[in-house]
Order: sequence, then C-alpha cells, then structure tokens
Amino acid sequence: MAAKKLSDAQIQANLEQVDGWTIEDGKLHKEFQFDTFVTAFGFMAQLALVAESMNHHPEWFNVYNRVTIDLTTHDAGGISDLDFQWAKQADAISG
Repeated sequence: MAAKKLSDAQIQANLEQVDGWTIEDGKLHKEFQFDTFVTAFGFMAQLALVAESMNHHPEWFNVYNRVTIDLTTHDAGGISDLDFQWAKQADAISG
C-alpha cells in the first residue's frame, strides 16, 4: 500500500511523538550534533541501512559533526507516516 500524505492536524499530532523535529519548507526537519565527524558519519551509516530496509531515503547533509535531515515522501506529495517512522529510528540510533 502506498504511503499517503498526512493532513496538517495529523502532522502536528505526530510531532508530539518525536523530540526536536520541526516542519521546515514542508519537510520533517532535524539537526543532530555529535562529538566528532566519525560519530556523525557512523550515525549516517547506520541510518543508511534503515533507509534501505524501509525503501525510504532521506535528504541529508553532513558537515563535520553535524547531520541535518529533511524527510518527505515524494510519492505521497508531502509528509507521510513513513517519515515519522524514519524519524523515530533516527532518534533511537542517535541515543
């Protein structure tokens, strides 16, 4: 079953279940900061496996110890449950 775009009310309700995530430019957004580049890159490597297993890939950017993630479901035309599931995985991996 294809993912469906969430309504604004559904997005707001889901935001209450994830820590530090916001909506920026119509995407689920968060910046993670780590002690070192290696730790940040390791985080991204772990999340790459999550992305492959979910067949849901992020827009992300890494500079030294920071990883910025934006999530949207292109096929659904906006934020879907998949984005929030992915965000929860990212939070769990980040510790």
